[in-house]
Amino acid sequence: MRTFKVITPVDGSVYLERPYAEEAEIEAALERAKSAQVAWRRVPLEARLALLKKAVDWIVERAEELGEELTWQMGRPIAHSPWELSRSFKERADYMLEAAPRALSDFVPQGAPGIRRKIRREPLGTVLVLAPWNYPWLTSVNSVLPALAAGNAVILKVSSQTPLVAERYQEAFAAAGLPEGVFQYLHADHDRVARMIQDPRVDFVAFTGSVPGGHAVVKAASDRFIGVGLELGGKDPAYVADDADLAFAAENVADGAFFNAGQSCAAIERVYVHEKVYDAFLEALVAVVEGYRLGDPTDKETTLGPLVKTSAAEFVRGQIAEALAKGAKALIDEARFPASRPGTPYLAPQVLVDVDHSMRVMKEESFGPVIGVMRVKDDEEAIRLMNDSDYGLTASIWTRDLERAERIGEALETGTVFANRADYLDPALAWTGVKDTGRGITLSELGYHQLTRVKSYHLRPVP
Repeated sequence: MRTFKVITPVDGSVYLERPYAEEAEIEAALERAKSAQVAWRRVPLEARLALLKKAVDWIVERAEELGEELTWQMGRPIAHSPWELSRSFKERADYMLEAAPRALSDFVPQGAPGIRRKIRREPLGTVLVLAPWNYPWLTSVNSVLPALAAGNAVILKVSSQTPLVAERYQEAFAAAGLPEGVFQYLHADHDRVARMIQDPRVDFVAFTGSVPGGHAVVKAASDRFIGVGLELGGKDPAYVADDADLAFAAENVADGAFFNAGQSCAAIERVYVHEKVYDAFLEALVAVVEGYRLGDPTDKETTLGPLVKTSAAEFVRGQIAEALAKGAKALIDEARFPASRPGTPYLAPQVLVDVDHSMRVMKEESFGPVIGVMRVKDDEEAIRLMNDSDYGLTASIWTRDLERAERIGEALETGTVFANRADYLDPALAWTGVKDTGRGITLSELGYHQLTRVKSYHLRPVP
């Protein structure tokens, strides 16, 4: 039996070990899903939603326990981990379940007297959800719940760094009374995931992860006419305008950049500041960042934990070193964070200035606690630099003038425009992106569209 081990970034020990699913287990899961979905789609929507609500309640009630497990699996401070479940997971789950009747209702066009016409949304069949480790509950719930609500069966594969998330989902759905086979999880390696994508019993793939991972998913599905949703990350910019509230902007830009050690697809990774407020903003930003406490994430006083792996921290260290060699200046003294040590996943937060777009730290996704800050002369220069990226997930504008923010936002190549906020998913709005950030939509009523197919009815009475 082949197994994998979860090495906790907390102290480098083996936290748990699990077997990989073999071919027979995968075959059985696919067959169960196909069979169970036939009956599940016939369950009235109201009844489906009631069962799913019970599962959500089961998970939220255990937020502290599940949050602690998450800390040990991927290293987020215990002061923050339960929040993923008790606040954001619940907010998204509640909205998507509440929106289901509207999103799935028939569309009835007008203008044909005597003829019954409608467009109905029907489930696809079996949805394969591939979720990452950085926000495993939040990224998975975006697809798992609406797929089930729409009448699909779901097979969930979570990153091998956070396998307990998939197992707890199974416990929650079992406790809620979900019929057997409607939801399943598999711990599978890349080759077997590709084999599932190629299987005719899988009808849609929802993937959140890296650009290379997205290419692998598309390649695996290339011989099939199935939908593939891809959310592949970002290099998200912030623009601090000359009329920004600088104290508010500094605190929230820092939070948007360094929460979860910067390991978020929507984290702020580069900042452009109007020249009139550049020095004052930097002073405020550095003061906020120097107030973070890096250390053992199981300590409730810790506000910045380790990266998920030592290799991830070394990647960011490499970006920083390259920028410094090209003339950048580091504003944070690493000695203020004694837990930060080379050869470990513990890495001090860093703010770099005198940076430009020839440096990897300004172009390449960091996924760690570092930001580069550039001075700009006006809105037009900020827009040009913000758009100079292979990614387009979110962009944030920090200004007191919301009309100005909207004007700037219209010129930005991005999926979401924020004003005076960052790294937040409003479940009522579509979560989407452009360029290498991927394709497809999760959340909002539109999130149901890629998880269903349309069927048109034209019913003409006998003359």
